[in-house]
Amino acid sequence: MGRTFFLDQHGCAKNQVDGELLIARLEAKGLVRVDDPARADLIIVNSCGFIESAKKESLDSVMDARASYPNAKILLAGCLAERYADVFRTELEEADGILGNGDLSLIDGAVDSLFSGGRPVIKAPQKGVCGGDRDSLLSFKGSAYVKITEGCDNHCTFCAIPIIRGDLRSRPIAEVTDEIRSLVSRGVKEINLIGQDLAAYGCGKDDGADKGGSFRPGDKSFLRELMEAISALPGQFWVRLLYIHPDHFNTDILDLMEKDHRFLPYFDIPFQSGDDGIIRAMNRHGSAESYGNLIKTIRARFPDSSIRTTFLTGFPGESEEAAENTRAFLRTIRSDWSGCFAYSTEEGTPAAKMKGKVPHKKAEARAAALTEIQAAITQERLKSRVGRSYDVLVEEIIENKDGTDEGLAIGRAWFEAPEVDGNVVISYDLDDAKAVREIVPGALVRAHAVASSEFDISAEWERQG
Repeated sequence: MGRTFFLDQHGCAKNQVDGELLIARLEAKGLVRVDDPARADLIIVNSCGFIESAKKESLDSVMDARASYPNAKILLAGCLAERYADVFRTELEEADGILGNGDLSLIDGAVDSLFSGGRPVIKAPQKGVCGGDRDSLLSFKGSAYVKITEGCDNHCTFCAIPIIRGDLRSRPIAEVTDEIRSLVSRGVKEINLIGQDLAAYGCGKDDGADKGGSFRPGDKSFLRELMEAISALPGQFWVRLLYIHPDHFNTDILDLMEKDHRFLPYFDIPFQSGDDGIIRAMNRHGSAESYGNLIKTIRARFPDSSIRTTFLTGFPGESEEAAENTRAFLRTIRSDWSGCFAYSTEEGTPAAKMKGKVPHKKAEARAAALTEIQAAITQERLKSRVGRSYDVLVEEIIENKDGTDEGLAIGRAWFEAPEVDGNVVISYDLDDAKAVREIVPGALVRAHAVASSEFDISAEWERQG
């Protein structure tokens, strides 16, 4: 066997796609991927550099790899490498090389340098959107992420993404649809469109549109145009849109979603705050009222829709009144799911220089309060979904160790996004040959919801045909 590599994957779905592209390039170069770092000649830490806890986790992984596998070459890649390449050049001796994410094709030269005794430190300009064939997906079988944009022009004052990944740029429609067509032909049932802000698709300064706008005057949004091209593709698959900025949500996508039910009525809209003063301090242009009205618009068109959002607590200047306004906002919109995070100072962002710092423990307490509110709402929302049947994308089969004839599988229905939401637990009879044959990872099966818990639904497999 030739040289081997192990990928230690961190960060968001966008970074996962980058990891999959790195795998593809290394395998094309003749390296063999292994699932045990002890067997690897090269360990790649594909890092996250977005918030302090994620940065620490990635750095700890480098340190652990150096200590545990002294004979392996260790390459720090990803957002942390991109953000601090110049610092790590001299201050991270534990890494044998540094590779930013501006141009993932440069992994080829980085590996050649590593195994020739060099210490490459590579950081390319952030241009275009890295793409290519991804034979190995890091998602559960049957699901894939498809990146349609890179970078961001929104410049929220707390966010380091523009610092790390640069200005907004978008992939051509034909490139996106070709990738989806290929994934579907390989049996992928769920396509998750990702980007820092899907609403801004096609609106980067080099995308042929005015920078920062979501619509061409008097015409449809570019996101709608992309979705129409996806809608023209044949096949049975889901399309989920992840992360749409609320300030310029593309309402013209809703009628297309009504016509083509493969576009799931799942809306990931990160509001971040429900207080108007904090919203403005974040360099956002909406308000609690306008954001609430957006949810009303969506639910008027899709009464059964699933809403996910994100809140950032402890932003500089957040008073107790502002925190309560956000709690009231959450109770009003009654999102199905939400992530609640305490603010952490990110150097280079405008918020880092703002006055009115909130103690971290207080920010964490406010996040915990939102999490508690959301848990109660989620439980009620899931309870309302009991008694109905759903297509469920199977992710895992649970090994039966108690000698009974009950089989269990874990999957997700349309109202659950991968990794961040709950699951559907499907029970079936292990003596039923049809059930055993059909309930496999990557398959879409029909199941009837019979009960719900805090985050999950229990369901029974339904025989079809």
